[in-house]
Amino acid sequence: MKQLVLEIVPPPQPSFANFVAGRNGEALAALLYAASGVSPQPAKVIYLWGSSGAGKTHLIEAMRGSDANVLLQDNVQRLDDAAQVGLFNAINERALLSDSAVVVAGDTAPRALPLRPELSSRLGSGLVFQIQSLTDDEKAAALRSHAASRAFRLHEDVVAYLLRHSRRDMPSLIATLDALDRYSLETGREITLPLLKQMPQPNLI
Repeated sequence: MKQLVLEIVPPPQPSFANFVAGRNGEALAALLYAASGVSPQPAKVIYLWGSSGAGKTHLIEAMRGSDANVLLQDNVQRLDDAAQVGLFNAINERALLSDSAVVVAGDTAPRALPLRPELSSRLGSGLVFQIQSLTDDEKAAALRSHAASRAFRLHEDVVAYLLRHSRRDMPSLIATLDALDRYSLETGREITLPLLKQMPQPNLI
């Protein structure tokens, strides 16, 4: 019988410090500038777009934890008409505030969004960054960093196996690593490749 244990180390909150920038250094720099309370540019709008799992939500949540005067909106492509009008008006109001910025994330470039034309235009009027997915080397670095934040060492054969056999988006990779950490605590065994192969693994393909 497995020994059930409490999760000793909670998952770290998304932050700028635990975001692996990869090719997204320019976007990260713009967000850090906005989080400092200084307007990134006259329009003060930063729009992030890219595929699912690229890191957009991580960056939005990192901004949320920065205590800056920033309006945040994730998954803008899902807003209904009333919410789109509300966001457009809120952006216009924020434009009058000297210490305010707006950060919005979506799944496509502004002009391709299924939104009201005036909102798409406004989102495209500021800084627009395509958030690039991490390379395998960058994903490996992110997994090692996440393991370190949970106070365990990740062996290279475990990293290689995850990158070969797990779903390749970072949320799935991190979820598998968290599950492996919990399984290690439950079984009282070190995190190794044999343990990973024995664990129920819904995120493996």
